[in-house]
Amino acid sequence: MTSLSVGIAFFVRLLLVLLFLPFSALDKLLNFRGAVGQAKQAVHATAPAVGLILIGVCVEIGMSACILAGTFDRAAAFVMAGYCGVTALLWKQFWKPGDFWSGGKGRELFWDFLKNFALAGGFLLITFGTGAGTVQDFFADPLASSHPYRLAPPPSGNPAVR
Repeated sequence: MTSLSVGIAFFVRLLLVLLFLPFSALDKLLNFRGAVGQAKQAVHATAPAVGLILIGVCVEIGMSACILAGTFDRAAAFVMAGYCGVTALLWKQFWKPGDFWSGGKGRELFWDFLKNFALAGGFLLITFGTGAGTVQDFFADPLASSHPYRLAPPPSGNPAVR
C-alpha cells in the first residue's frame, strides 16, 4: 500500500504539471520563432519577447521539476500559479475580440482563460494545502517542502474506532 500511496501522490502532481513539462516547454524550444511571435503580441518588440519565452521555459521546467520532486514544491507551485494567472491575462484576453456572445474567438479564449485560473487553483492547493492550518505552515516557511511522498503516521487512539 505504501508504494501505491506514493505512486498516486506522484501521479496527481504529474497530471498538474504535464501541460508544462514536457509539452509546453518543449513546444517553446522546438518552435522558438513561433513562441517569440506569440509573445510579441503582448510586448511588441523582439528582445523582450525572447526574454519572456526564455523565462517561461525556465519556469515551466524548473518549477515543474520542483513540484514533481517535492523540493521547494510549495514555493514552486506558488510561482506556477502566478505564471498561469499572468499568461491568462496576457494571452487569453477574451474581452478583446468583441465576439464573445456570437461564439467567436472571444468565447474560445474565455475557456482557455478559465482553464489557466483553474490550473492556478490546483497549484495553490500544493502551496497552501487544503486547510487553514496548512496555510499558516506556508507563511511560516515558504521555502519548505510539503513532503508529498512521506506517509502520514497512523492515527492515534482506539484502534477499534478506525
